[in-house]
Amino acid sequence: MSTSATAGPTGPSSGTGLSAAVDLSPKSRPGERVITVVLQLSAYASIAITFGIIAALIQPVTEFFSEVPFGDFFAFDGTYAVLPLVTATLMVTLIALLVAVPLGLGAALYLSEYASRRARKILKPTVELLAGVPSVVYGFFALTFVTPTLLQEILALDVGFTNALAAGLVLGVMIIPTIASLAEDAFSAVPQAMRQGSLAMGANRMQTSLRVVFPAALSGVAAAVVLGMSRAIGETMIVTLAAGALKQFSLDPRDGMQTMTGFMATTAGGENPVGSVAYNNLFAVGMLLFVITLVLNLVSISFVRRFRQVY
Repeated sequence: MSTSATAGPTGPSSGTGLSAAVDLSPKSRPGERVITVVLQLSAYASIAITFGIIAALIQPVTEFFSEVPFGDFFAFDGTYAVLPLVTATLMVTLIALLVAVPLGLGAALYLSEYASRRARKILKPTVELLAGVPSVVYGFFALTFVTPTLLQEILALDVGFTNALAAGLVLGVMIIPTIASLAEDAFSAVPQAMRQGSLAMGANRMQTSLRVVFPAALSGVAAAVVLGMSRAIGETMIVTLAAGALKQFSLDPRDGMQTMTGFMATTAGGENPVGSVAYNNLFAVGMLLFVITLVLNLVSISFVRRFRQVY
């Protein structure tokens, strides 16, 4: 009798749990299959777009290098020299990172570790609001305030109307929300038990933030910085307006210089006939910019995977 009583609830005739499990299985829910297919198509679409961009660049780049030697392209001087554009891009990006990384990480640490819940609700949307400002507005801000007022009058620097320093400063302000938002998410993902353990050992809040929370979120911080760097390298309007259109090799940020994106914006203005060498030069610079950004992303992915900590 005890055997039948035990077998009754688990037998097929009274298997309410089994029928419920069958009802909850993905096979009985065609809507979930549709959602899965849509998500897969979204992932494949991004890959297809990437390969589409590469395919669109291959033909004009091939035509360009069939007429222009590699030595004339990877040079510091010449009509089609790209190294002055690369150095200008790296200089402006470096200045932007010197502004955005300490301010962005500082804002992220404050929002995650120090700010009250009420202050966080107010400050975080305010910081992220900077990401919604059009880049052309930042460019005119650099021309009308940063260069004449901040650099020339307040700091008394000998800078021209267009210069890499103003472009880098404003570009750094623009990417602060990117770094701050992603870094704050990484800090918030650190378990509260690690903070409590550090405080229980006698560490103060600053020591806990810098020696416990920051190292634990290092992979997320690195991803935030690299994403901000990629955003800075690909920015167009700020560097076009503030850095200038003078293609020259210079290591002085007070000089005006042309970045890769600024050159592409100028070349695509319609003055160069389609199919000409000058027009195809646009695609060659674009391909190089694509490769630089790709390498940065690959380095970031490898770094994140190496130092990632799962909680």
